[in-house]
Amino acid sequence: MKYDLIVIGSGPGGYVAAIRASQLGMTVAVVERAELGGICLNWGCIPTKSLLKSAQVLEYAHHAADYGVKIENAAPDFDAIIARSRGVADKMSKGIQYLFKKNNITVIEGHGKLTAEKTVEVTNAAGEKTIFEAQHIVLATGARSRQLPNIPQDGKRIIGYRQALTLDHKPESMIVVGSGAIGSELAYFYNAMGTKVLLVEFMPTILPLEDEEVSKQVGRSFKKAGINVMVKSSVESVESGEGLLKVNIKNKKGEIEVHEAEIVLSAVGIAPNVENIGLEELNIEMERGRVKVDDYYRTNVEGVYAIGDIVHGPALAHVASAEAICCVEHIAGVHTEPIDYSNIPGCTYTTPEVASVGLNETKALEAGYEIKIGKFPFTASGKASAAGANEGFIKLIFNAADNTLLGAHMVGMNVTEMIAEMVLARKVKATAHDIIKTVHPHPTMSEAVMEAAAAAYDEVIHI
Repeated sequence: MKYDLIVIGSGPGGYVAAIRASQLGMTVAVVERAELGGICLNWGCIPTKSLLKSAQVLEYAHHAADYGVKIENAAPDFDAIIARSRGVADKMSKGIQYLFKKNNITVIEGHGKLTAEKTVEVTNAAGEKTIFEAQHIVLATGARSRQLPNIPQDGKRIIGYRQALTLDHKPESMIVVGSGAIGSELAYFYNAMGTKVLLVEFMPTILPLEDEEVSKQVGRSFKKAGINVMVKSSVESVESGEGLLKVNIKNKKGEIEVHEAEIVLSAVGIAPNVENIGLEELNIEMERGRVKVDDYYRTNVEGVYAIGDIVHGPALAHVASAEAICCVEHIAGVHTEPIDYSNIPGCTYTTPEVASVGLNETKALEAGYEIKIGKFPFTASGKASAAGANEGFIKLIFNAADNTLLGAHMVGMNVTEMIAEMVLARKVKATAHDIIKTVHPHPTMSEAVMEAAAAAYDEVIHI
């Protein structure tokens, strides 16, 4: 019952920490109260991408004639689409089970809680408690849908993202509150299924963390697709009774509008799972509702570490995985550099997709940089035109002083597959001309990166 490392939680932070620790020669156990893979694999990243792919295929079918293909009466089979997404999630969860066996990682089923130094108490489904010991304990308990008092979730008609993935029927109407990645992706999916969707956002643009030009492009694309968008607006209350929900929304003029919908989806962020995991018992220091850690994810209690959504930083799966590797390698005495949080890519898998890294135009100017901006529209891309997907653009922001890349902002088809080039460029401090002189294959969407860099220095060829 003693291990070198116990990880509480098996999401993209927890399972990566466990596998890397095993590779480094540690004996490892993972405590998990639900499905292996955590929220990301089972109720987040993976199943939503399955739903979005189904929506994309349906849209291709509806527009098949644009490609010279005849398809009649294409319609969604909502139950089959949901079933497929669950099947994909189950397969990925089983993949984690295989990786754990391959790496000799013990799985302990139940709820894990710190009770004393180097000690974890696990309560199983039957309520039985067992004590396990480890030299090092990594907390990777993740997060859940954030609940607002004026939008009380009942899990049936007023729901969070988890229920949105498993509805037993396609709703006729839905109001989505919050237009971050989760809200925007699910708004796009349900609209594609034929649901009448209203997307409500408190900030001036949807996807408010993105560059303003990108956000406005997605807003135009959503409206073109039939999604009703209200920005600078807030849901004041939801009235439930027989029939449709009545949603009172304060619009940008400060007036109350009443909208009706079968479902209200609250997508206003997440809340970290920091309750009942023993933080208080060990006096682990907190900071603004999250666990306080150093650059290597050590808490103030020796031997206890925290990663992922319960610490400060972007609440993203790939961030949790990177933190896991950094944390475990430091535990093992392997030299590792702290994560550069200014160089974390963000992706939203709507149609069109959105991807970004680094400073947007507003932030770059606020930071005092003199900047050069290069944009290349996909309307000028041969590959985008051939694919029938010329919405969007690449926007690159360079530091005029040394021509290094400050930020990259992309909106269009497959841009989530292209952003890593920009992350690497920023990591190695590549200059604009490093990008311009890197030969990109033709025809591809990615050559728009080269063209955007060239546009910033008046060297662009195709516009």
